[in-house]
Amino acid sequence: MADILTPDLCVIGAGSGGLAVAEAARAYGASVVLVEKARLGGNALHAGAIPAKALVAAAAHAQALRDGAAFGIAADEPKINFRKVHDHVEQVIAALAPHDAAGRLEALGVEIIRGAARFINRKALSVGDSEIRARRFVIATGARLPIPSIPGLDAVPYFTSETILDNTRKLTHLVVIGGGGVAFELAQAYARLGTEVTVVENGPMLAGFDPELAAVALKRVEEEGVRLRAHTTVTAIQARSMGIGVAVQNGGDDQLLDVSHILVAAERMPNLAGLDLDKAGIRMNKADPRLLQLSPGLKTTNPRVYAVGDAAGGQSVQAAVRQAEVVVRSVLLGAMAKPDALRVPRVVSTDPELAEIGLNEALARTRHGAGFRVTRWSYADNDRARTSRATYGLAKLITDRSGRILGAGVVGPGAGELVALFSLAMTGGLRADKLAELVAPYPSYAEIAVRLGEEFRRGGTAKPLIRQWISLNKLLG
Repeated sequence: MADILTPDLCVIGAGSGGLAVAEAARAYGASVVLVEKARLGGNALHAGAIPAKALVAAAAHAQALRDGAAFGIAADEPKINFRKVHDHVEQVIAALAPHDAAGRLEALGVEIIRGAARFINRKALSVGDSEIRARRFVIATGARLPIPSIPGLDAVPYFTSETILDNTRKLTHLVVIGGGGVAFELAQAYARLGTEVTVVENGPMLAGFDPELAAVALKRVEEEGVRLRAHTTVTAIQARSMGIGVAVQNGGDDQLLDVSHILVAAERMPNLAGLDLDKAGIRMNKADPRLLQLSPGLKTTNPRVYAVGDAAGGQSVQAAVRQAEVVVRSVLLGAMAKPDALRVPRVVSTDPELAEIGLNEALARTRHGAGFRVTRWSYADNDRARTSRATYGLAKLITDRSGRILGAGVVGPGAGELVALFSLAMTGGLRADKLAELVAPYPSYAEIAVRLGEEFRRGGTAKPLIRQWISLNKLLG
């Protein structure tokens, strides 16, 4: 006979979003059952953001040795021990794992059920011998990596953006299939660790980011030896006794790349297989059948069931955590909040970092026509950047004509940290000219936000009313 559980909330998936929902709900005193069929902590901890950033950090140290001459330090080609690089990655994961451990969650009062969940009707799901009849359910099942249909790919071994983080040996020539943020983080990291790298993308590189900002990051990556092949299609993979042949096509130009390894780094998609969503009355989005049909408040077509994270199209830890806050407040407090995807920063941890929040210039033009302003500030005019010889960055502030901040984008050292200032300004409803009143440390990258505010304010002095007011003050002495 099945065990029947009747919690206030059942969370399916123990990744970033699911854990955030479970912990927040327990903080409000709700009873919570958390279902997970794999490892607690999800992709971000074990095979995503954390190990990838640890690898990027190791690669940055290798590159720093090469760049030492400009600072009066003898430049030298680093000796890379890939097994020890992997040990570093594993140590970082191990240090963070206790936060997501079962013991900690159970101490908070979260009941953990191991196994695969599937809905049996609109009000219940089963996990092994357990039946869960919760007041509300939250789907937080994360994402999976789609494998492209390329002739010959299944005949050769290949890495994904997850499995490559377990690699412990040097790769001779790595071809990266995909041109998104994760693809570039891994491409640059492996190039810095001594691998020849080619990135192939059937569209533009770093699509979705401001092209002006993306171009700065792409130029830097190319200067470090990564070969970029945009608008290029992989047409076939050829298994060989030594190495792998990768046939590519750009327009009418066909070429064959000789490589040692392949990394498939396509953009992730929601992992919803096996949940029997139809039995719960949960429908998919008509415009994009890969996604759930959700209300602005992240409720599915079954009013008892919500979704967060990758399952809700979040695609980042920060998005999942913000969505979790909204869902918990809705389920437990009846709040009518809805997440604003434009308030979630998007960051690519290349060197230089690339970060955006809100509307970029292209999106602002689509939504506001000519009714917006773009204010720029170069890293070359920032004293902190000059001390580090990191003057290759750029920051852009997107506002409406009144100064309301619509978005911001930064490419350069510390871009991910700097964009958090713009996130705070947008959340607090600050207008662009108020950034000029921020007192930033000197010298610091934070001064770039101040300079953008000053630059916006200077643009305002051209308005006739402002000039008339200045003239009147002169007459009054």
